[in-house]
Amino acid sequence: MSTEWMADGKCREVPPETFFPSDGLGVIRAQKICATCEVSSECLEYALQNHIDHGVWGGKSERERRRILRTRRRGSLTTLHAEH
Repeated sequence: MSTEWMADGKCREVPPETFFPSDGLGVIRAQKICATCEVSSECLEYALQNHIDHGVWGGKSERERRRILRTRRRGSLTTLHAEH
């Protein structure tokens, strides 16, 4: 996956630690920045494909990304079972 989109990220305008918060309020703060970013979908997909475990990526927390991956795996398994 190309990373050219990173140059357009809103995250470049704030300190990196903003996206690695230690509490829920920090997550919300980071998500608000991501909500106005034009490359948040690319960012999220990058984090999902590369199994990035820490921080807010593409507006999603670590827990939210784990949930997305679980849902995708279930969907893949369902598709595989339906084909047989």
